[in-house]
Amino acid sequence: MAGTLQGKVALVTGASSGIGAAIAVALAEAGATVALSARRADRLAEVAAKIEAKGGKAIALVGDMSVEADAIKAVEDTVAQLGRIDILINSAGIMDSGGIENANLARYRQTMDINLMGTVYTCAAAVPHMLKQGVGDIINISSLAGRKGGPMTSSYSASKHAVNAMTDGLRQEVGNRNIRVSIYMPGATRSEVAESMPDPNWREAIKAHVNKDGVVEAEEAAAVVVFMLSMPRNVNIAEISVRPTIDTTA
Repeated sequence: MAGTLQGKVALVTGASSGIGAAIAVALAEAGATVALSARRADRLAEVAAKIEAKGGKAIALVGDMSVEADAIKAVEDTVAQLGRIDILINSAGIMDSGGIENANLARYRQTMDINLMGTVYTCAAAVPHMLKQGVGDIINISSLAGRKGGPMTSSYSASKHAVNAMTDGLRQEVGNRNIRVSIYMPGATRSEVAESMPDPNWREAIKAHVNKDGVVEAEEAAAVVVFMLSMPRNVNIAEISVRPTIDTTA
């Protein structure tokens, strides 16, 4: 896929680790100039250095996507420093455990703020630029949890259901103006997603789930994103799910 995104400018949120970091590297390898955004400046610097060591170009934009001003600034700084924004990949997110009974409402709200509202903020900021350019791509990283609920994961599942609904609504709003909008739902993919979970039992369970033999590697998940973006402009992969072959649950 090398060179398929030559000349494109991409913003990747949640780019300090896991799927987001792998996507940023893959986009750069395909020719895009990449703006990286996440909360951890040191990890962003590592990803940027990795891209540049391979001959790519990247800038780091530290910010918290659950904060409206930070999310908007990431988009505006991308345009200001790199001249445009052709691709927006929303990968920033957290996973939490807990159901409605005895729910920690502050944690529930935080999950919604990061996973849903962070995605809304960047999309709202990027779309006007893409409309002015006459072209753009938005891929929102959701989850297979966005298609079904489960006990003790209702905040995460609810946030991803909402991301799916918002994303498909946006696709219908702007698809006739050459902006492709897509939902990407990964299953078990090697990442640090469990690290933010406060419950030690659930944290260990999810860590085991995303690190078991046969999971999708972050680089493999990223290759799917490059594939989606490399399709002819008249083709929009509006929704895609990718899971390990060994996972045979519904």
